[in-house]
Amino acid sequence: ESGSTDRSLLPRYIACTGIENIDEAITLLEQNNWDLVAAINGVIPQENGILQSEYGGETIPGPAFNPASHPASAPTSSSSSAFRPVMPSRQIVERQPRMLDFRVEYRDRNVDVVLEDSCTVGEIKQILENELQIPVSKMLLKGWKTGDVEDSTVLKSLHLPKNNSLYVLTPDLPPPSSSSHAGALQESLNQNFMLIITHREVQREYNLNFSGSSTIQEVKRNVYDLTSIPVRHQLWEGWPTSATDDSMCLAESGLSYPCHRLTVGRRSSPAQTREQSEEQITDVHMVSDSDGDDFEDATEFGVDDGEVFGMASSALRKSPMMPENAENEGDALLQFTAEFSSRYGDCHPVFFIGSLEAAFQEAFYVKARDRKLLAIYLHHDESVLTNVFCSQMLCAESIVSYLSQNFITWAWDLTKDSNRARFLTMCNRHFGSVVAQTIRTQKTDQFPLFLIIMGKRSSNEVLNVIQGNTTVDELMMRLMAAMEIFTAQQQEDIKDEDEREARENVKREQDEAYRLSLEADRAKREAHEREMAEQFRLEQIRKEQEEEREAIRLSLEQALPPEPKEENAEPVSKLRIRTPSGEFLERRFLASNKLQIVFDFVASKGFPWDEYKLLSTFPRRDVTQLDPNKSLLEVKLFPQETLFLEAKE
Repeated sequence: ESGSTDRSLLPRYIACTGIENIDEAITLLEQNNWDLVAAINGVIPQENGILQSEYGGETIPGPAFNPASHPASAPTSSSSSAFRPVMPSRQIVERQPRMLDFRVEYRDRNVDVVLEDSCTVGEIKQILENELQIPVSKMLLKGWKTGDVEDSTVLKSLHLPKNNSLYVLTPDLPPPSSSSHAGALQESLNQNFMLIITHREVQREYNLNFSGSSTIQEVKRNVYDLTSIPVRHQLWEGWPTSATDDSMCLAESGLSYPCHRLTVGRRSSPAQTREQSEEQITDVHMVSDSDGDDFEDATEFGVDDGEVFGMASSALRKSPMMPENAENEGDALLQFTAEFSSRYGDCHPVFFIGSLEAAFQEAFYVKARDRKLLAIYLHHDESVLTNVFCSQMLCAESIVSYLSQNFITWAWDLTKDSNRARFLTMCNRHFGSVVAQTIRTQKTDQFPLFLIIMGKRSSNEVLNVIQGNTTVDELMMRLMAAMEIFTAQQQEDIKDEDEREARENVKREQDEAYRLSLEADRAKREAHEREMAEQFRLEQIRKEQEEEREAIRLSLEQALPPEPKEENAEPVSKLRIRTPSGEFLERRFLASNKLQIVFDFVASKGFPWDEYKLLSTFPRRDVTQLDPNKSLLEVKLFPQETLFLEAKE
């Protein structure tokens, strides 16, 4: 197909199969001639559908759906499964419909939904309506990688992987009606109650969120943290008549949902009259039965209430989350984590131990695929919202799990002015003066704060500032909204990073090829230079040898006795010597001359006797093998003889 078609098929194929290796995906598509359906069938196993038999064109139906085994009412267990019916067909199909698995989380329940990719998002909600007993109109289905989708959206168009995780949020859902009291109570336990509590003496109002499973005693203890009024000395107005026991949970107490107003004040000290004293003692005794905290009754040990529960109350109640004037951020966060665990339990976000700069490195300055959002939790012990936010929202399992998967969480305590000033300095340096001014102007009762930070190329961007007066569902929705923005930016960063790496790989390959070419050229040049040097060396040796031979020849030529004349008194032998080139050397020698003189003569003409042999014709013999000290007469080279030179092997 054309290049544009190939580029459009590749992301769809990756989305359907979950294959992350682009080269592997392209290879599989090429093997199937860029047939998307055939390529998907080649890697996704056929299951839960209709398989085509290899014999006779039969069809083998997959597991059938039995309505009787899946009642419409919601099961009592925390996890259930819902399957869309798969009806067998008698027609031969070319391929089985692709099945998608959805694990849907709602509060403390998990529902598994399995259905074909030809279904719509609305069909998932219809299945969840039967499982969770939640109307579709009140249901928000979150967790889609592409953002919010319509109910009419076909799943196939979303290019989803086989396994998916979704969340159901119901922020506006009133308590659902149920036929049984147990079911209604269970739903109420999962609801959040807003208690609007007025402190009578100081005319101050607190808005506190509590889950339905919290007890009246826990409410009173939280109010003790806010007002310093011990539980046994709290005088309440507004509790329902059914709230007879402090161990009763809010869902059973008859509170108005979603908001209920209460008033609290301090019981007066024992009066002068006997009746007031007796009433005070009776009230103290009645409250202490449900309180169980003997240390709150300081008057029994002769200690005044104001002394124990006044200025020194905070020191008795808790240790600081972070040391004042914290110099080492890592040590400060170690103490913060330990104190947080001692107050609220071990189920809490994993706080990053280290400086804020180190948290940036961990979250932002890694490969695009490994980047995360940075969540900065700002704690304040004097805020009325802190205990409720930490215990009921920040330590909720769904929030802890979502933060651990998608965020790097860093924390700081702003209770002490020195630590507050230090964080504002860090904030101004990393996020700018606008964000620092926003945090500086926050009132104490607006804490704690949650800052959601996303790293960008040039600067760090604050996506959201979440105040402590929120609910678990709203906190989750805002975290997920930030994740959707981050995921879109991350995909662009991954694309840019992949393109940059591809360019760098091409450049590295070109540089490597150029380097190899230079090395090959240098090797050739060095080999040529070595060859030239060797030739020069051999030429020098040859010249030296020739010069040496020439010197020997000249010395031999000068040492030869003079050639005798033809008419000489002594017998003369005339020798005619033929060279290998066909030339003849002629010379006269005295018959008494030694044979060595003939050898020297031949050598003086360039034919040394160690390289050439001198042969006679009749009889054929090697003269060089004769004794060189014998005379020519003795070796029978007289009165004349023709010899020829032959190179030795």
